Amino acid sequence: MGKVKKGWIREGLDTYLKRVPELEILEIKDSNPIQEGDLVLSMLRPEQRLVALTETGKTLASSAFADFVGSASSHQLVFFVGSADGLSLQVQQRAAHKLSLSPMTFPHEIARLLLVEQLYRAKMILQGGQYHK
Repeated sequence: MGKVKKGWIREGLDTYLKRVPELEILEIKDSNPIQEGDLVLSMLRPEQRLVALTETGKTLASSAFADFVGSASSHQLVFFVGSADGLSLQVQQRAAHKLSLSPMTFPHEIARLLLVEQLYRAKMILQGGQYHK
């Protein structure tokens, strides 16, 4: 949700997006959790699995996250990082999975950067690369 305003976060995202060109980030104008959720849910296609990033979600080690990403080969994962006001009940109920990046709370811009880095790390783990070590 929302645009990335901090230059250093945008630079970090750009770095990882070059490394994971199959990753697409769609920025949606933030409003309120219900409108945001309705928009995201209306955009989902049948072959997509919604993964909601929420503080109440499951935390995974990087290797377990890589396994999670790797096991979704027949589905496209759609990760949803909500705005500062959180996720609507509809999004939480519709999500195939709920994940948490940490028990700590992060601004959504930083959460986005952390998620993209972990997606790159997952790709490297699945390919047997050295990045994770």
